[in-house]
Amino acid sequence: MGFIDEAKFYVKGGDGGNGCVSFRREKFVPRGGPNGGDGGRGGTVFLIADKRLHSLIDFRYRSHFKAERGAGGQGSDKHGKSGRDTLVRVPLGSVIKDAETDEVLADLTEDGKQFLAAAGGKGGYGNTRFATSTNRAPRKATPGQPGEEQWLKIELKLIADIGLVGLPNAGKSTLLSRLSKAQPKVAAYPFTTLEPQLGVLQLAQHRPIIIADIPGLIEGAHEGIGLGDTFLRHIERTQILVHVLDGSGEGDQPLTDLHILERELAAFKEELIDRRRIILLNKIDLLPRERRVELCGKFKEHGIDVFPISGKTGENIDRLKIMLARTIDPEWE
Repeated sequence: MGFIDEAKFYVKGGDGGNGCVSFRREKFVPRGGPNGGDGGRGGTVFLIADKRLHSLIDFRYRSHFKAERGAGGQGSDKHGKSGRDTLVRVPLGSVIKDAETDEVLADLTEDGKQFLAAAGGKGGYGNTRFATSTNRAPRKATPGQPGEEQWLKIELKLIADIGLVGLPNAGKSTLLSRLSKAQPKVAAYPFTTLEPQLGVLQLAQHRPIIIADIPGLIEGAHEGIGLGDTFLRHIERTQILVHVLDGSGEGDQPLTDLHILERELAAFKEELIDRRRIILLNKIDLLPRERRVELCGKFKEHGIDVFPISGKTGENIDRLKIMLARTIDPEWE
């Protein structure tokens, strides 16, 4: 089942219950007055952020959410029961938009945060409300008001501390499996990762660090080429971007790959180029020592510090974990 990070859905608050026309009919009470009760208020549709959810998969099977309507009023001044609210749980990082105008209505980034998506309608008045000194037997009641309704769009932006970005086959999935207990699909062909993957880096006396592996970017990703355009939004909330470069490329290819990545990130959202970053030179297990030194020197000439690793053999991975933790929390020992 694919990763669902965008959906369109319909919400409707419950209609209010109708007011009641009723009169007292008690023995020995002549000319009993009006006693029709008000209708109950319709239920409301709320969206609520839930940290246990990580995908919008539920919206694949359900796209209409309606709250219960209010009950009608009754005689003896009995008001109708209010309709039950409907709670729709969504992942942290869900952005709610008006489906027609694309206006952002809510950004649910905290567990338990709610958004009122469709209010219920007000209940109608019973005839008791219309009694006056000159009209003691009103035969008037009002219908309940309809609940609000609208089409909404929901977009998921994963909330992670670290985002792994790189060209296809740079080794991000293998690296994620080294840094965490995640088990993403790993294979030697482009676009192995077809959806964002999450992993958690656990270190002693440090809070869990959430890492997101974003599907490989290629040149033109911000324009919709390849897979990157679909998932670039998931790196918007990350504190740190980790650029994973394939060090096994010939000549200056690793440096060229870095320039491609940075152009695509800047084209998608210019502020991403100023995000804190760590640049990794991966697959050094395939390089002789002389080539490693040569490559690191080329990056140095351009004022760029690279950290050589091997996701496959685990070389320098423990040092990388400490580096990531200290970048997020400089006071951590």
